Amino acid sequence: MKLCFASNNAHKLQEIQQLLGPPFEIVSLSDLGCTQELPEEQDTLEGNALQKATYVWDHYQVLCFADDTGLEVEALHNEPGVYSARYAGPARDNQANMQKVLTGLEGKENRKARSRTSIALILEEGEQHLFDGIVEGHIIETPRGEKGFGYDPIFVPEGQDRTFAEMDSQEKNQISHRGRAVQQLISFLRHRYVQTGT
Repeated sequence: MKLCFASNNAHKLQEIQQLLGPPFEIVSLSDLGCTQELPEEQDTLEGNALQKATYVWDHYQVLCFADDTGLEVEALHNEPGVYSARYAGPARDNQANMQKVLTGLEGKENRKARSRTSIALILEEGEQHLFDGIVEGHIIETPRGEKGFGYDPIFVPEGQDRTFAEMDSQEKNQISHRGRAVQQLISFLRHRYVQTGT
């Protein structure tokens, strides 16, 4: 079954492809000939994910899903949240984004945070479904690890002593916010299209 993942982010595509596997074939935006940035004009992760997925459905009539991911830091009033990718500015610079979070936490004892992913799925006739994955954790003072992307080098998930950036993709996928949201997506898709045979 062919589904478009509404992203041109190579890291995200690799993670999703590893998680979904057969019988689903994932195609990217570039596979559809879509090279423009998708609109992200909403004030919630769910809203942005739905806006992106709806855009692909409206323009290409392809079954698709889109995600939006944010880091919510308790002591920063849940920032950067929906603005995580461009927290330090429109350049979407991971290093600058991380540094802004670390600077904002200077002198603060509360370093609780959570990483959250919302996935919007658009099916036949524009039918909509939402899936949410959350991982609680905390922000460390100095980045650690070379793997992953985004805020992975400064986020330690609850119950772990390593950052996401110190884990390989398989380890991260088992416990990550995106992994949890995708597992909900997988369960839904398999029940809908595999078990029922539709």
